Amino acid sequence: MKNKILNSALVLAVVTVLAVFAFYVRVGATADQVVVLRTSGMTCGACVKKITEALQSQRGVAAAEVDLESGLVVAGYDSKQTAPEKLAQAVQKSGFPSQVAQVVTPQQFRSAVGRDIGGKAPVGGCYGSRGCGAAQ
Repeated sequence: MKNKILNSALVLAVVTVLAVFAFYVRVGATADQVVVLRTSGMTCGACVKKITEALQSQRGVAAAEVDLESGLVVAGYDSKQTAPEKLAQAVQKSGFPSQVAQVVTPQQFRSAVGRDIGGKAPVGGCYGSRGCGAAQ
């Protein structure tokens, strides 16, 4: 009887742990649309990180890229789970004015830039006369 209770408790514990992990781990979101956001106020790698995290916390976002020099933010997303306007709002809530510039398919994105969304993304860095950490 003790073994049966112990085994049941162990199974319950394992199922609970797996359920918690499933909640926190992204279940392979697939992108059927790519949104290009025109975003301002980005000056350094910390900005890139903040925007990337804001987008990746949104349900349905498969990949996010930030290009400081051009002021563009690109996100691949599942159109059944979110909308481009919601992604622009997520960027705005993180402190950066943003608006939808264009929505394309992943195939159109690949044709335009020669790679898939989430593939070798541009590397962010400091630029401009103010640079990183300068008072704004």
